[in-house]
Formats: sequence, C-alpha cells, structure tokens
Amino acid sequence: MPKPKQTNPLAEQVYSKVKQAIFDFELLPGDRFTENELAEQHGVSRTPVRDALYRLQREGYLEVGFRSGWSVSPFDFPRFDELYDLRIMIEIASVERLCQMDPPPDLDVLKRQWLVAKDQRVTEARLIAALDEAFHSTLVRAAGNREIARVHEDLTEKIRIIRRLDFLKSNRIEATYDEHAKILRLILKRQSTEATILLRSHVTQSKNEVRKITLHMLHQAREAIAGAGVG
Repeated sequence: MPKPKQTNPLAEQVYSKVKQAIFDFELLPGDRFTENELAEQHGVSRTPVRDALYRLQREGYLEVGFRSGWSVSPFDFPRFDELYDLRIMIEIASVERLCQMDPPPDLDVLKRQWLVAKDQRVTEARLIAALDEAFHSTLVRAAGNREIARVHEDLTEKIRIIRRLDFLKSNRIEATYDEHAKILRLILKRQSTEATILLRSHVTQSKNEVRKITLHMLHQAREAIAGAGVG
C-alpha cells in the first residue's frame, strides 16, 4: 500500500498564511502577486510557495494566468447560493434531531456565550464571526452525525470569506445575538417547528446579505480591519 504523501511544512505555512490573508481581506478578489514576491515575503524558496498556491487554486481561492502571475479569484455568487442552501438543509435537520434527543444534548457552552446581557456581548467583528461559526457548528456536532458534521465543517470554510462581512455592521451583530438566543431557547424547550422556522430565516438573511457584497465593501472591510489593528 503506498504511503500518504508528506506535506511540506514550509508549503503548509505559506498556504495557511495566504489563505488567512484572503479571509482577513488583506488580499481581495482581483489582487495580483507573483511567486517571487511571496517567496521573499515569507522567507522561503519558490517551491513551497508554488505548492501552496496550486493547493489554493484547487480549492477555488486563486487563479493563475499565463505570464501574468497569480490573482485572487472573483466571488462565485451562484456557488455561494448553493452552499447556503446546503447549509440550511443540514442545520435544519440537525436542530430537528436535537429537539428529539433523550436525554437532551449538552448545550451549556452555547448558553454561556449567547444567553448573556447586552453589556456582556462581544462587539469585535473578527471574534463575533468566529463565535457565530462555532454556534452553528456546535449545533450540528451535538446532533451526533459525524459525517454530516464533516460536510458542514467543509462548507463553513468555503463561505467564511463572505460570511464575515456581516459582522462589520453593528446592527448585524445585535441581530445575531438576539436570533441565536431565540433559537437556543426554542431548542432547549424542544420546540422543533418554531426553532427550524427561525433558523431558516436567520441563515436566509445571511445568504441575502451576501448578494449585496461589492468590491467597494471589501476595500472598506480591509481598511476597517487594518485601522483596528486586527491581524
């Protein structure tokens, strides 16, 4: 049986840093760069840089042009729509299962994070984005199907870059807290129908916000994050 291919640690390092730069809006759709520029920036040779970039290309984050170097891929909104539709299906099925479980699932970590007074709410965009992901992922994992949780984790990463834009608006942060708290209380009361209706509305609103994203908004996001010293 052939041995699994070893991952070059330098390539893994470059891969993680470039991917995070895309998620943090340091690199925006259409931004161009060369392998030499990245090699110099990260203090490595072109070989691990090339390995990292082709991996990101396979995942849909980058494009490469003949003699024109690399660029960040434009947003594929029809694909995001499909990913959001899949997300809604998975999360609704998970919430239905949670409401039927006996004994009920342990959701104490979510209660501590989301059932809090307004003056205890997190307001920093990057942190609230991570907490939002954790809320939905925890619900799916708690439902107990590991394969469904794996698929959900994969699609969560694919929509992360656009989903985070929601939390640069204070009203969206407030709405997320209010809606997460309501969904959680309904699950704890085993009110499956009400919980799934609210969950569908909650995720659909996020899906609709995605369609409003413009390149100008991305530049604003980059400036806001740089100004806040997030990195």
